[in-house]
Amino acid sequence: MSDHGLLEMDAVREVFEASTDFTIGLEEEFAILDPDTLDLVDRFPEIYAAAQEDPVLAESAAGELIASEIEIRSGRSETMKEAVEKQTKKRSHLFALAEKHGVALASLGTHPWADYLEQEIIDTPHYQRLKEDLGWVARRNNTWSLHVHVGIRGADRAVAVCDRLREMLPILLAVSANSVFLDRQNTGLASIRTEIFTRTFPRCGVPGTFRDWDEYAAFIDDLRLFGSVVEATQLWWSVRPHHAFGTVEVRICDAQTTGEESTALAGLMTAIVAQTAVDLDEGRITGEPLRGRQIEENLWRAIRFGMDGRMIDFHGRRELEARQVLENVLEWTAPVRGELGIEVDLPALNGAQRMHRDFEAGKPVEQIYREAVAETARTYTG
Repeated sequence: MSDHGLLEMDAVREVFEASTDFTIGLEEEFAILDPDTLDLVDRFPEIYAAAQEDPVLAESAAGELIASEIEIRSGRSETMKEAVEKQTKKRSHLFALAEKHGVALASLGTHPWADYLEQEIIDTPHYQRLKEDLGWVARRNNTWSLHVHVGIRGADRAVAVCDRLREMLPILLAVSANSVFLDRQNTGLASIRTEIFTRTFPRCGVPGTFRDWDEYAAFIDDLRLFGSVVEATQLWWSVRPHHAFGTVEVRICDAQTTGEESTALAGLMTAIVAQTAVDLDEGRITGEPLRGRQIEENLWRAIRFGMDGRMIDFHGRRELEARQVLENVLEWTAPVRGELGIEVDLPALNGAQRMHRDFEAGKPVEQIYREAVAETARTYTG
C-alpha cells in the first residue's frame, strides 16, 4: 500500500481485519558517534549504504530524521523468542558494521551535550518535507527511543486497545526513563526526551479516546482533508494503530542503555498490549477510559521522577509508589506472559536512576556517558 493509501481508511480497516493477534515487531534507535569525542556525527548515509550490502541489515536498517541516528527493526515475528533472536542478530551485525566504519553507537533517550542546531536532517523527500512543515520542531528533536508493534486483529478492537493502553503509558515511561542529561546539565528529570518530543511534535503524546474505528477513521479523514497530514507516519502518538502493519504500536519508551533492558522492556510492552486485548475480549475491562488530564498528571510524574516517584491510582483514589505500580502490572500480565513465553527481567535500578546515582557520587556527565556507551557496545553485541 502506498503512503497515500495508508490514509485510505477503508483499506486500513481491512489491514486490521486481516491481522494476526500478538505478532511482534521491535524497533531500536541508536545515536551515531565519534568513538573518541562521543560527539554526534552525520554518518547515517554511509552506514545505511553499507547496511544494504549486508543481507541481515538490508531490510531492517532505517533512518529516523537526523543523519546522526540509525534504527534497526526485527520485522514481523510470531513469538517474542523469534523477535528477540532476529533483533539480537541484527544488533550484532549493526555494531560490527559501525566498528568497521569507525563510529560508535549509543542508546539513551538524549545526547548529553550535542547541539541540536548542528544536526542535519536526512536528505530524503519524507524528512525534508518534515523539516519544511515542522520547522524548529523537527530540528529540535534529537531523541532516541524503543518502539514495539503487537498484532491486533480487528479494527474496532485495535482502537479499543489503544484507548485503554493510554493509562499504561506513564508506568512504561517511568520504567524506561533513560534521559537525564541535556546541554551538559543534569535536568533533574528522569526523561527529558519525553519533554522534547511529546511536548513539541503535533499529534504526539497521549492521544484522546476514539471509542471505535469509525470515530478514529473520521478524524484521520478530516486531518487529510484539511492538509494536516499526507501520510500515516505523521501520527506520532505514544500509542497508535499502525496503518501498514495492523498492529498497535507503543512508542513512549526511552532507548535503553543495555540490550537486556531493551529486551525486557519490549516484553513488558508486548504483554501489556496482549493482556489488554484479552481482558477486553473477556469483559474484564469496563467503564470509561481515564481522561487525558488524569493520564497527563501521571505522565508528568514519570517524566520528573521516573521510578523514584509516586503515581495516582485514579480508579482506587490513592497514591502508589511507581515500584508498586510496576509490580501490579507484572502480576496483571502474568497470564498472557505465560501463554506467550515472555520473560521480563528488569534491573533494580533503571538508566535514569543509575545516572542520577553516578552524578550525585561526583562523576562528570562526560564520564557517565562514556561508560554508558561502553555498556551499550558490550550488551548489544553479546
